[in-house]
Amino acid sequence: LMPAFALAWGGYDVDSGGNIEIESGNLVREGEMVEIYDYDADEYRDVSIESVDGDGQLEVYDYETDEYRTFEMDE
Repeated sequence: LMPAFALAWGGYDVDSGGNIEIESGNLVREGEMVEIYDYDADEYRDVSIESVDGDGQLEVYDYETDEYRTFEMDE
């Protein structure tokens, strides 16, 4: 399980290489909705956390694009 982070948590989209940021106050746990900032799209998006691994990789469902995305998060 990943804890909620007090500060924003940065990473990138594995497929596009674009940077993303999970804003502070979001609970990063399977089944939770979180708000991310997608730097490539230059907008905030709501995504559903589908899976979390212990190495900082998240699989999410992006409702805006209607697709699954994988994020590699900085530790």
